[in-house]
Amino acid sequence: MGQYDTQQVCLNGHQITENYHRSPEFRRKFCAECGASTIYQCPSCKHEIKGHYHVEGVIAIGFKTSVPTHCENCGSTFPWTEAKAKLASKLAKKSEINYFGFVEQICSRFHLVAKQMRTRHADRESLHVNDEYDAQDLLHSLLHIYFDDIRPEEWTPSYAGGCSRVDFLLKDEKIIIEVKKTRQTLKARDVGEELIVDSRRYRAHPDCKKLLCFVYDPEGWISNPCGLENDLNKKEDDFELKVLIVPKGH
Repeated sequence: MGQYDTQQVCLNGHQITENYHRSPEFRRKFCAECGASTIYQCPSCKHEIKGHYHVEGVIAIGFKTSVPTHCENCGSTFPWTEAKAKLASKLAKKSEINYFGFVEQICSRFHLVAKQMRTRHADRESLHVNDEYDAQDLLHSLLHIYFDDIRPEEWTPSYAGGCSRVDFLLKDEKIIIEVKKTRQTLKARDVGEELIVDSRRYRAHPDCKKLLCFVYDPEGWISNPCGLENDLNKKEDDFELKVLIVPKGH
């Protein structure tokens, strides 16, 4: 018959050693992987955590004792089990948040905000969205309503022999935002051609899972905005392209 040794585990669930008594030289006060403190007993009942099972004369190769989730003596949850459950819950909640929808909502209300900015108390100086840079500045401000890490003019990897900058990267959310403002020399056909090239280039960016192309068209140079959106929008397993033209109709 054999007997069990004891294992030492850090508070985040990394196993330090499964031979706490047999090989004391492997003991550690802190985890080398994450820096957390280590334990070898249940914090509730002080029962030692079951480690490797030794049988005299038998050498086990390729076998490793798993880290338990609960104490076999009192049934209490080990600290790493609670930590992993909280992390999983946090990640699940974060994944449920539709960050792409937040960006769409901001862009869809952009024209209303731009018009409101023209009317200020006592005729104070205001922001007029006259070109693409004005549109970028206003959108950048509005994105701060929902997002903290907004990276303007992020470089994309080389594509077809060249590289360019995206207007905004939301790194944590894996979203890239491209901003265009129509003008007499940038109408529906030109916008469509540019967005096709942009989408191929931006897809090569390691942090781009969703691409929103926001086209601000206050003068109505695009006669069929819904048609252009439908022609360019696409959704695949690992990539989504959304074109949003605002406003629609005058």
